[in-house]
This record gives sequence, structure tokens and C-alpha cells, in this order.
Amino acid sequence: PVTRGLADLGGTTVMRFVMQEFEKIVCAVLFLGMTLIGFINVVVRYATHYSFAASEEVLTNGFLLLTVFGAAIAARRGEHLAVTLVQNALPRRAAQMVFILSVILSVLLLAASAWFSWVTLMNQIESGIRSYALGLPAWWYQIGLPFGFALIIIRYLQHAAETWHMQRREPQATPRV
Repeated sequence: PVTRGLADLGGTTVMRFVMQEFEKIVCAVLFLGMTLIGFINVVVRYATHYSFAASEEVLTNGFLLLTVFGAAIAARRGEHLAVTLVQNALPRRAAQMVFILSVILSVLLLAASAWFSWVTLMNQIESGIRSYALGLPAWWYQIGLPFGFALIIIRYLQHAAETWHMQRREPQATPRV
């Protein structure tokens, strides 16, 4: 919780806030921008009977970025999709091994996603492909994806470390005999 006013915040505090809340800030800005573009499209359509055609391109790519950075928020909170039925039924040591395996596999999948989105980005830059509605370089829409996936990895590992330390400190409710 922020208890001081913005005037009292030092540069380090502001930077720490931005680093801890970066994906939330990105999602808020994206969502606000997408809402405004959608609203403008509706107003233009009803006022002139013409559609703001480029809005589809911008909104579609905005949803993609919103999804990736939203996944980073979910990863940090531990609210990503997980099936823990088997893990919860296992003895503590086996459950810890399954947890470690799931973290490794998740990070590998996210790293592959970051890598392939980076390769796609480089391909788009090299080929000079342009978007269909606005004619912008296609990589403008793609540039956030590899960094978004990298951020998901960071946030997922932060949550995994917290969960691991919490599990290790938790005493067992009933002793195993």
C-alpha cells in the first residue's frame, strides 16, 4: 500500500514500484487505449455510417499484448492454470518433486514461446512485411511479445520461489507414520 504522496517518493521507490507493477501498468494503458479506440469507432460509425476500419487491426493486436501481459500478472499471483489434484494427493517429498518438474516444464514452454516470438519479430523486421489496414511495419505489433513472455518467466519464477519457501516452512498437519 502506498502511504506517502507522490511528492515524497524518491526515484528508487518509483522505479521499484514500476518494476513490481510493470505488467499492470502496461495492461491498464493498453485497456484504456483499446477502450478509447473502440468508443471512437462506435461514434464514427453512428455519426458517419462509415467504420473506422483500422480499429480492428489495432484492437486485435492490442488483445494479444493484453493477454500476454495479463498472463504475467496471473503468473505473479499464482493464478495461472494449474492442475494440482495429483500433486496434492502425493506425499510431501513427491509433491515437491512434481512441483519442481512443473516449474521446469513451464519455464521451458515460456522460453520457447519467447524464442519463437523473437524469431517471428526478426523475420518481420527483415522481410519488411506491413500490416493490412494501416500499412505499418508488422513488427510494431509483435515487439512486445518476446518481452512479455520473458516477463511471465520472471513473474512465474518469483511466485514459484515464494511457494517453495512457504511449503518448506509449513509444518505438516499430521505426522506421517
